[in-house]
Amino acid sequence: MSRTVDILRELVAFDTVSAKSNLACIDWIESHLTALGFRVTRIMDPDDPKAGLYAEIGPNGDGVVLSAHTDVVPVDGQNWTRPPFELTEEDGRLYGRGTTDMKGFLASVLAFSEVAASSDLKAPIKLVISYDEEIGCVGMARMIETLRPLIGTPRICIVGEPTSLDVAIGHKGKKSYRAICLGTSGHSALAPKFVNAIYVATDLIAGLRSLQAKFAGAGVVDDDYTVPYSTVHVGKFMGGTALNIVPDVAELLFEIRYLAADRIDDFEAEVAALAAQVEQDHCGAVIEIDSLTSYPGLDVKPDADCVKFVQRISGKNGITKVAYGTEAGFFDAIGIPTVVCGPGSMEGQGHKADEYILKSELEACDAMLMRLLDDLI
Repeated sequence: MSRTVDILRELVAFDTVSAKSNLACIDWIESHLTALGFRVTRIMDPDDPKAGLYAEIGPNGDGVVLSAHTDVVPVDGQNWTRPPFELTEEDGRLYGRGTTDMKGFLASVLAFSEVAASSDLKAPIKLVISYDEEIGCVGMARMIETLRPLIGTPRICIVGEPTSLDVAIGHKGKKSYRAICLGTSGHSALAPKFVNAIYVATDLIAGLRSLQAKFAGAGVVDDDYTVPYSTVHVGKFMGGTALNIVPDVAELLFEIRYLAADRIDDFEAEVAALAAQVEQDHCGAVIEIDSLTSYPGLDVKPDADCVKFVQRISGKNGITKVAYGTEAGFFDAIGIPTVVCGPGSMEGQGHKADEYILKSELEACDAMLMRLLDDLI
């Protein structure tokens, strides 16, 4: 337990907010694992000074994957009463940005790796450490094709996002978009002679709200989720330069978080038809829609072998589905049985000021990984 806390202290000290480079943190983790005898592959981002890692130890074979991300959400605008990038221990709590989401699990994995490295493994342990998860699983989307031949066919993958060590078997997929609405500019005294891009955009928004109502009223339902249907959300809107100028450009960002039973292709076809109708309603308008980020959902059967296995090593029989997205769907999509299970509570501590994780939860995670080791030696 003390070793896990020591490693967590090191990890929290790296300011790996997604807008910044994570290379100093990756350097530290890579050195740690290489010294233990792990075979490590660094996967560089093609555009930014960021990287992920794939590492394995033990004989060739299927083995088990443990997956975590290094990036954290910003602290700007939050009222922290403790230094966010310095681990503070108080009353059984460990405070610091990322302690729950999800450097706590990563610290437990790295401490576990020290024990595993000195064990006589009968199957390999495989680690996937990513970046830019917090901005839409961008890093894993870029890593997955490089990972595919490296990772082989593990019998299970555990993504250690915070679930209070319950086994999460599902989450919605997500895809985000930018819509640029183009009209014609002119003096507002002659406004009806021009195409107001804000009107074009707001009609598009109204159509998106109608699609949301369709999901809510007549779509697929999964009552295991807090919101049991797919959701369409407009999160940002920009348009106009001055009150007396008819705007010729407006922009909005929107997303869908969709259940496994809802096809993203069907949604995109409906959005395309909606945009075409709005263009027709505003003669001369043009709507350009581009996809930004996406990640697949996760939908595992409750009685799957991977679920039973993680229930056994976690010591918890509960299963759940989580509202937030994870990287688990990427592993599931390439045929690896995958669940989400990690220490901490996303609802209770994730993304908040004075983020913390209970030492008792880290200790329980350490125990879970040691039971995993028992299965591999």
